[in-house]
Amino acid sequence: MKDIMEVMKNYWENSCYPYISGGEKAEITLPFVREDEAEAAERKLANLKRREAKIVKNMVDGYIINHHQSSYRTLLDYLVTLEHFIYHKNKPYLETQIQARRAVIDNGELIDDYVLEPDGFFGTCEKEYFENEGLNQTQSRDHSDAEIRFSYNRLAAVRYAERWWNDYNPAYRRFENDCTNYISQCLKAGGAPMRGLPVRNQGWWYQEPQWSFSWSVAHSLRWYLSGSNKGLRAVEVNSPEELMKGDVICYDFTGDDRWQHTTIVVDKDADYMPLVNAHTTNSRMRYWAYEDSTAWTPEIRYKFFHITG
Repeated sequence: MKDIMEVMKNYWENSCYPYISGGEKAEITLPFVREDEAEAAERKLANLKRREAKIVKNMVDGYIINHHQSSYRTLLDYLVTLEHFIYHKNKPYLETQIQARRAVIDNGELIDDYVLEPDGFFGTCEKEYFENEGLNQTQSRDHSDAEIRFSYNRLAAVRYAERWWNDYNPAYRRFENDCTNYISQCLKAGGAPMRGLPVRNQGWWYQEPQWSFSWSVAHSLRWYLSGSNKGLRAVEVNSPEELMKGDVICYDFTGDDRWQHTTIVVDKDADYMPLVNAHTTNSRMRYWAYEDSTAWTPEIRYKFFHITG
């Protein structure tokens, strides 16, 4: 098994090697690359070139989490850590992604390799939400007299995002698609008050064994942030440059009004564009546009939310 993991590590080192060229494709033969991942890699290279950024070093590591063996075929589930040391103009930073993947090995030869949990996939919680709420949920404004004021602590939210970007706080449930649950935890760490309990399609809250849809489902949080006038509030801005650390980006990868992903801004690059953290494909200091994701399509839409408190 150790030999198989070494083969996979070498495979990923070779897969990442072209990035170091700074935008020019390297002549390299890989045993297998799916089309969607090859296209994502090409978009990443184009993005780096457009930004005048270079990956000067790659680091790859991984370990096996499960395997299934038949007489001639092995299904190998593993986690791979991909680190890119990027120099962008006068600012260096380290971008990291953790991917859960499955390799299919037939008679010692790699014949397939793919991401198990791609960005934006729908888990059980998302399916429950869309079965009950559909696409038309808009959070009604709260007209009660009670005031819920808070001062958003951006530093605390970012500290939480950095602490838990590749781990899971045992105080909260872990979801199949954990991106919005993670972002909600970051917002709460920044002092955002919960409201709406115990109605799942109202407010924004978490209390075991239940939680609001807006806590855990990207589509619901997107509409909550657009409509909330009390407690956790946000204003939509027109461009990513206007965002600050601790702000939120929502993603509709397919442009069909199903918002599938959420990230939090933890830093800015040399052009003052956001670098984000996220769960599902656990990511740190990833460029905000997600052009390097297999979920990306030309129809992608973004919502940029500045948390106001």
